Amino acid sequence: MLKDITLGQYFPGDTIVHRLDPRTKLLLVIVYIVGLFNSTGWYSYGFVILITALCMALSHIKPKSALKGLKPLIIIIILTALLNIFYTDGTPIIEGWIITWEGLAKAAMMSLRIILLIVGTFMLTYTTSPIALTDGLEIMLNPLKKIKVPVHEMAMMMSMALRFIPTLIEETDKIMSAQKARGADFETGSLAQRAKALLPILVPLFVSAFRRADELAVAMESRCYHGGSGRTRMKQLSMQGIDMAALLLGVLFLAAIFVMKKFGL
Repeated sequence: MLKDITLGQYFPGDTIVHRLDPRTKLLLVIVYIVGLFNSTGWYSYGFVILITALCMALSHIKPKSALKGLKPLIIIIILTALLNIFYTDGTPIIEGWIITWEGLAKAAMMSLRIILLIVGTFMLTYTTSPIALTDGLEIMLNPLKKIKVPVHEMAMMMSMALRFIPTLIEETDKIMSAQKARGADFETGSLAQRAKALLPILVPLFVSAFRRADELAVAMESRCYHGGSGRTRMKQLSMQGIDMAALLLGVLFLAAIFVMKKFGL
């Protein structure tokens, strides 16, 4: 299960999606989310699925890799579907049942929305390195510096969090393997017993995380790190023609979603 968590992972490549400016990708993700939450019919959902599949094909990300990130959230998806099935009024499937056709349709749409939201947003980290993502976010939030918002520090924390997610997952997997070799059982017993069995994992994991954080702080201090004031970047970000074209396509995508919403598609 832990190896299936793909949040924060970056798949290097030289595709058209990888070459886009990180600011462009951040804006396109926002457009994607707005379009997804304004999709109300099966035609609009089909359109979003088509766009998602096209982006995956252009970035050479395998569907299997993208869908791996759904495994830890299966319970949330199932719970969302069940709540919509049993709490949506409409025409019963069988006379006297509380399950309705409208409930089934809404459950399918809401589950599909969660899946598309996860897959679509994960595409951002799959195709953008944490450093580029941090630089793009910091530049976009630069106007907030005028009201004393610590933009650089916020971007740096986000970069570190994304960078260390795979590391902590790997560390957790190693600790679990070591505990299993010593006879620990994490898969059987009641929910309380399994939760109690996780305690031997959490203690060394927190110790390891704090140790890594302390080592990182010492390394940054020894290199005279002093925040964003006066700092330069090794790679300067600049918008190209391909970025403008991608943003235009994003606007057209959003316009198509609103048109379909108006006609109930």
